[in-house]
Amino acid sequence: MNGRRAGEQRAPGSAEPSASAEASAEPSADPAPGSVAAPERRSLSYTRESVRVLPALLIVAGVLYDLLTPRYFTAAPFLTAALLVAAPLLSLRATVWTGIAGTTAMVLATLRFTIDASAVTEIATVATVACLAVIINRLVTLGNARLASAHEIAEAAQRAVLPEPAPRTGGLDLAARYVAAQADALIGGDLYAVQDTPYGVRLVVGDVRGKGMGAVAAVAVVIGAFREAAEQEATLGAVAQRLERALTREGVRRDSVEVFEGFITAVLAEIPHGTQGVRLVNRGHPGPLLLLPDGTVRTLAAAEPALPLGMGDLGAWPDRVQEAEFPCGAMLLFHTDGLSEARDERGDFFDPARRLAGRFFTGPDALLTELVADVDRHTGGGSTDDMALLAVRRP
Repeated sequence: MNGRRAGEQRAPGSAEPSASAEASAEPSADPAPGSVAAPERRSLSYTRESVRVLPALLIVAGVLYDLLTPRYFTAAPFLTAALLVAAPLLSLRATVWTGIAGTTAMVLATLRFTIDASAVTEIATVATVACLAVIINRLVTLGNARLASAHEIAEAAQRAVLPEPAPRTGGLDLAARYVAAQADALIGGDLYAVQDTPYGVRLVVGDVRGKGMGAVAAVAVVIGAFREAAEQEATLGAVAQRLERALTREGVRRDSVEVFEGFITAVLAEIPHGTQGVRLVNRGHPGPLLLLPDGTVRTLAAAEPALPLGMGDLGAWPDRVQEAEFPCGAMLLFHTDGLSEARDERGDFFDPARRLAGRFFTGPDALLTELVADVDRHTGGGSTDDMALLAVRRP
């Protein structure tokens, strides 16, 4: 691949890479949205396995310390540390056996000398910590079970509220990513949805003001309203108005100050069947990027900026539909501001248009994989905002 990242195509006219180079450049399976990358998972698994042997090593170190030092030096600190390390990391059986081994080692160490009050205290201390380690292990196990159950519920909610679009919809290739800034979070205030309709493939990408369950509820309202309106409304502007009315109804129903003050930036797109164009309605959202087959990247910024969804009480006017070319072989990249506002350690923003210019990708999935990796390198893994990405290619 001559240094080019996996997933990127060679530039037109470049030398044909060797078969071995092509084989080495095969992209690995993409991680799920928001999940830890495969190298990190392997590193984390290796670290956990290494730590699991630490209790045994501490017990051995304690015994050797007791044997190689004078009488008034004790192995108790090593043995109690072994028990406390075992409690959250090992199974119940392994924790019990560690407790037995640690207490036995303490007893055998004291039998070398005359049993006095300090020796009895040390044995009692190790035995007490062994009992506490078993209790801690049970509490940790129950907590992990509850956490796993909550994680499964969150995954089910994500699939229901923010389902992954089909990789092929209406003759277009698609891929999506949701990268949460908070570790282990699966869904937040960013959204995307794709619908194949009689008017063409319609999609929406948006960002809800705010965080927490209120933002997730707003995501559910917008996506539900979009799926219905995309099938029924003849124009993209009418779809945007339906989303506006849905948010207004939700605010009245909840009678919540937070809902009334909230808003959603969004961009809606319509890619008609049998044409090489795209129609856009932008409601205060970052414009999508158009990646042309020659490596050129254009930002489809809104010609007339409009208010975000949910701010209709400040003014009402027809949505302006913007049209742009979308030729064969080109890709559209829709994103939330978690991409364009990602900062490095110096505070410099990530510039997706500049980063993607001159690069060639095998498809939407490869584009998003490389883009997420670039953002992670730019921020050092410290993104502070969620990031939703949706890539569409006209084959």
